[in-house]
Amino acid sequence: MKRFFIGFGLLQLLLFTLELTAPVQRWFVVPFTEGLAFASTSLARLVDHGVVSRGIHLYDVASGFGMSIEAGCNGVEASIILLSAILAFPAPWRKKAWGLLVGLGSLHLLNLLRILSLFYLGQWSLRAFEWAHLYIWQVLILLDVFVVFLFWLRYLGRAARPLEEAVHG
Repeated sequence: MKRFFIGFGLLQLLLFTLELTAPVQRWFVVPFTEGLAFASTSLARLVDHGVVSRGIHLYDVASGFGMSIEAGCNGVEASIILLSAILAFPAPWRKKAWGLLVGLGSLHLLNLLRILSLFYLGQWSLRAFEWAHLYIWQVLILLDVFVVFLFWLRYLGRAARPLEEAVHG
């Protein structure tokens, strides 16, 4: 357990440090965030043709409301936490890859829902937008990371049982 926590902490330190470097920002974080804005706009446009995006900004043409997806809201930091937890845990690489695929996928789908809900909430009430942005969604995203990691641990336990039963049974 001690080894996991040390590895988890060191991986986070490394990945958060790398995330702050200019090359990673320029070549990964900014394009990823712009892609997130584009994906959010594309989903919104399925029902609302007045939504446009430019870079990291989303706008509603009819209401004039706009918002930007900033660091901490693009899911990169939450991804680093989940990535660090799964990579630090002693498990086969194939199971880690599966956990990362499913875990990061669910995290970013939830983040898309977060962005869209905040976008429409902001058009209704800036006060409600701020409250949901600062308190509700921050907790839900981190809770998602924790729950995904717990489900992955449970999956590991179930996958190990048939092998243990064959060896010890």
